[in-house]
Amino acid sequence: MTGTGMRPIRNTIPLDEALALALGASVPLDRTERIDLEEAVGRVLAVPVVADWDVPPFNRAAMDGYAVVADSTFGASQLAPAVLECVETVHTGGVPSHTLVTGQCTQIATGAPMPDGADAVVMVEETNRRDGNQVAIFAPVYPRQNVGRRGADIATGTQLLQPGDLLTPSRVGSVAALGIASIEVYAKPRVAILSTGNEIIAPGTPLGPGQIYDINRFTLGSVIREHGGVAVALPTAPDNLAELSETVDACLDHDILVFSGGSSVGERDLTVDVIQRKGTVLFHGIAVKPGKPTVFGTIGTTPVLGLPGYPTSCLSNAYMLLVPVLRRLAHLPVHRFRSVTVPTAQRIVSTTGRHQFYTVRVVDGTAVAAFKASGDITSMSQADGYIDIPAQTDIVEAGEMVEVKLF
Repeated sequence: MTGTGMRPIRNTIPLDEALALALGASVPLDRTERIDLEEAVGRVLAVPVVADWDVPPFNRAAMDGYAVVADSTFGASQLAPAVLECVETVHTGGVPSHTLVTGQCTQIATGAPMPDGADAVVMVEETNRRDGNQVAIFAPVYPRQNVGRRGADIATGTQLLQPGDLLTPSRVGSVAALGIASIEVYAKPRVAILSTGNEIIAPGTPLGPGQIYDINRFTLGSVIREHGGVAVALPTAPDNLAELSETVDACLDHDILVFSGGSSVGERDLTVDVIQRKGTVLFHGIAVKPGKPTVFGTIGTTPVLGLPGYPTSCLSNAYMLLVPVLRRLAHLPVHRFRSVTVPTAQRIVSTTGRHQFYTVRVVDGTAVAAFKASGDITSMSQADGYIDIPAQTDIVEAGEMVEVKLF
């Protein structure tokens, strides 16, 4: 092999060891930005949110009916109703003007402020409006019944959220309840995507002899955006160490650099050379299938991930390595695939000693093989998910129950 200029990967490490090394070299960003609350869902909070007033800010009716002094209703029944004088009507957004005393009531809408003096609400179904201002009450209520207490949801001084909290729709709503219009969040990691290879050209350009379209730029960009990053696609880099080195220098202001191609065993696969020249290679070669020729290192404080050029290998290792690293940089929680457990439709033969990500479709409640080859993007695009086949397993028998992790 040395006569051809090829440089075989002689030593590989297990996937879990590779992931631990990559995560250990990836420090969560401390850069923050202030954004409008409308844009906050899915972002990670960078500062605590502390309530500076009560929510709700007043006692309010919990249902439509009549606000009363509770002891005015004691003993009321269908045969012997309590008859109260209605002194006013308060709609949502209105403000009561009368202080109630025993024997009086106020017609009130759900969410409207309670009048002073009132301590309960009789729901409208238990009442009957009579001539004039007389209201018959057919059931007693106890103090605080059907009343939303001031501060019952959020009390002044409560730390509602803390740094590192993922802003879900409900959490965004709780921030809005405090009247906050903008919020401080951690910045999204900026990820430089660098496709390498003289044969790679951008879609939309006519193919020349020996050329192929750049698939990985788009699959990687989609993964990055889906997992909290900003994808920055750079022009395709040539298979030339000097030019590639200059391109890398221009990328080091990004939070992570991801190569597509250039991590295999060919004499012009220069990703490893560039990392070694400028920084540290932490590993080159993982005991997985597909995706063995993967490299990871650092240049200064910038993580550098070199993924295989074959589309299936590139995308599968992006899920296994890039996603965890990216989410760590972004302060996002660990991603958990949804999964289903189904029997295999046919026998699967794997490669002993290499952890395999075997893509499948779920058809009629069974896992049907979708994997073709590392270079075939349809191995992924026509799959519903994948199954993990451990390195020590060489055969999965037909009918064996497997967990399919869904894309």
